[in-house]
Amino acid sequence: MTLLPPYASRELVAGRLPLIFPHGTPHRTYCVRELAASTVFTALYIGAVEGADRYLGPVHVYRMTGEQAAKSADSERLAYADAVLRKGGQIEGKRWYADNTREPIRDETLRDGLVAVGAVTRREDLPTTSGLPRYALKRGFAALFDPALTGDQLEQAIGEFQAMHLSKNALARVNIIRAGAAARDTGVLVTFPNGETRQLAPGPSSFITKAVVEVFAKTFLTQPAILWLSESGNKVVLRDEKIAAAIGLKIEADKNLPDLILADLGTRDTLIVFVEVVATDGAMTARRQEALYALTDAAGFDRKHIAFLTAYQDRESAGFKKTVAQLAWGSFAWFASEPDHIIALRDGGASPVPLSALTGPACAGR
Repeated sequence: MTLLPPYASRELVAGRLPLIFPHGTPHRTYCVRELAASTVFTALYIGAVEGADRYLGPVHVYRMTGEQAAKSADSERLAYADAVLRKGGQIEGKRWYADNTREPIRDETLRDGLVAVGAVTRREDLPTTSGLPRYALKRGFAALFDPALTGDQLEQAIGEFQAMHLSKNALARVNIIRAGAAARDTGVLVTFPNGETRQLAPGPSSFITKAVVEVFAKTFLTQPAILWLSESGNKVVLRDEKIAAAIGLKIEADKNLPDLILADLGTRDTLIVFVEVVATDGAMTARRQEALYALTDAAGFDRKHIAFLTAYQDRESAGFKKTVAQLAWGSFAWFASEPDHIIALRDGGASPVPLSALTGPACAGR
């Protein structure tokens, strides 16, 4: 008989999942919430591990009880795995979940979460309508929950799993978010397109600001220039009056300007980009957009040459979730953790176009 994995409590599993799937992991919520911990615990409990020829179904998870989970002997664990599938099989204790938890376990925790990130394998030889258990933890993933694996050894094993199973983009996203977390305690040195540098205060807003200046501007503008940069508390870090005057923009600090004003000097008509940096709040709303239009209208700028951007650390950040509903149509959203991509909130009210016109070659992959 194949040996079962070492017994690991649900609390241990719940504690390790956020380490294995750090912020930036695709569908991270599905991989680290309590239902995920219950699912992984139950799979380990019954020995549903790759190569063991034993599989997990949602029923194993939602019929688990606190009393059963406390039984750690191999015989008790295997008896549970069989009893759940047997008609009339009785399980002692109060169940963790109701029968209608089947879909969240199958569709979110397993299909969109753990299977998608390569932590769980699925039998493909069963008809889709089959009710037989079909899921098993990947061997390398299951090994991360061995209670004897701790300290540096655990950290190394988690790192090896992440390198093997998280995509290149996902790893890059994770590393960028980690860098942002580190910026909470240390100052942030930002380098401007002209080579000048400034030290920004510690904090996530400074990390996003640095990404806008050093990454966004180079990626999305042909000849970027920074006209204005302020930190929280309206502390002015940079104010380039010379360039602003050259393009006809009068910067008035008392006009409640955004966090950043960029200019693309490489276009026929200079493009001015107003940027709000959001760590927790303060997105580019419609009201904010109109207030800034008033400034550029007064200066005689054509609105075609004005752009609005809200910059975030990540799509799963609290700041984005809080402000996404407030974003102005006709503006853009950008994430430091996915620097090659941008969201365009197209305002089609004045000139609606069919969806096919937005999915042509020029738009593909954006």
